[in-house]
Amino acid sequence: MSINKIVKVVDLGFMPYAEALAKQDFFFNQIIDIKRANRNKELPDLTDNYLLWVEHPPVLTLGKSGKIEHLLLDEKMLQQKGIEFFKTNRGGDITFHGPGQLVVYPIFDLDNFFTDIHKYLRFLEEAVIKTLDEYGIHATPSAGETGVWLDVGTPFARKICAMGVRASRWVTMHGLAFNLNTDLSYFEYIVPCGIQGKGVTSLSKELGREINVETVKEKLLFHLKDLFEIEQYRIS
Repeated sequence: MSINKIVKVVDLGFMPYAEALAKQDFFFNQIIDIKRANRNKELPDLTDNYLLWVEHPPVLTLGKSGKIEHLLLDEKMLQQKGIEFFKTNRGGDITFHGPGQLVVYPIFDLDNFFTDIHKYLRFLEEAVIKTLDEYGIHATPSAGETGVWLDVGTPFARKICAMGVRASRWVTMHGLAFNLNTDLSYFEYIVPCGIQGKGVTSLSKELGREINVETVKEKLLFHLKDLFEIEQYRIS
């Protein structure tokens, strides 16, 4: 089987959640259509891989396994605060996206890399962990809790990066939300990721300064390329 380890990087800028979801769906379905057609071809066509950067206006999203009671605002209060709300088909519970947060949506055909969704999630976590290490911050996964955490196993455990993905025919969508300069007060309106009694943090809060988002992107891309053995990035 032919494989393609080139990743097309698309920066969506500041975009409402629904528009970014439509972009994800377009690339996701494009790859799925090629894979379906390949079943009848002796020489299959290559499938593409995409990495979408985006920053959203304030929005709360609930994963397919999430509990609506983890949303602590009613519809009127959401409108008053200018926060959108969506139920999604990703894994995980409820989370917040908003200004100052780097949201990353890999639309990867894992047949181009490896067909192991748990390994995929661990590599996403590891890329964030390695990026944080460059800032002198020690982060780890937390057993049974997807994402990246600080001070796991202590009363001060707090999440700095949330994750939730969907995969079909080994094609991924959704991804990770990395708190950089995020206004953390929005997390008071939910039970983050459905986990009681644990906090959230951001890179700017941990370092006490504003974070250059483009620098974080460069570091994160470097570690994703290394972990996934990506041959090349193409910036769109």
